[in-house]
Amino acid sequence: MAGKAWKFGDDVDTDAIIPGRYLANWNKTPEKLKEHCFADMNPTFASQVQAGDFVVGGRNFGCGSSREAAPIAIKMTGVKVVIAQSFARIFFRNSINVGLLVLESPAAAADIAPGDVLEVDTAAGTIKNVTRRQTYNFKPIPSFLQQILDLGGLAPYVKRRLGIA
Repeated sequence: MAGKAWKFGDDVDTDAIIPGRYLANWNKTPEKLKEHCFADMNPTFASQVQAGDFVVGGRNFGCGSSREAAPIAIKMTGVKVVIAQSFARIFFRNSINVGLLVLESPAAAADIAPGDVLEVDTAAGTIKNVTRRQTYNFKPIPSFLQQILDLGGLAPYVKRRLGIA
């Protein structure tokens, strides 16, 4: 996976990721969430983000409410990976549940600058900052979580396990 970094700071809450005013009936048309992702923090994000780009945050990324719409909004923009120093636990779990890869790497989160080109190798457990010629490690993803991610989230994973997919 390779793309450009979009950098955000510490304590980015779910309302900053997808403001509540855009959540009426979101579950009927989740793809529309991408139009308002980070609307108040970076009004150009939704129109400029490219499929394969990365979101990079600081400490406690995804704090606040337990709204599942936040990681779905990020995923709908085409972002495949969120890298942060740390995540709010419910955001981390919701991200896995919807098939959005989240990686904790304090060194990467601190060093990556907006616009840096990144590559992630989940098998090797590395994040390569192509722009800065730096490589960072992250804790390997447990195999059962990787299976959930590979299938696109928890619902497809459960269907596969039940033999109905």
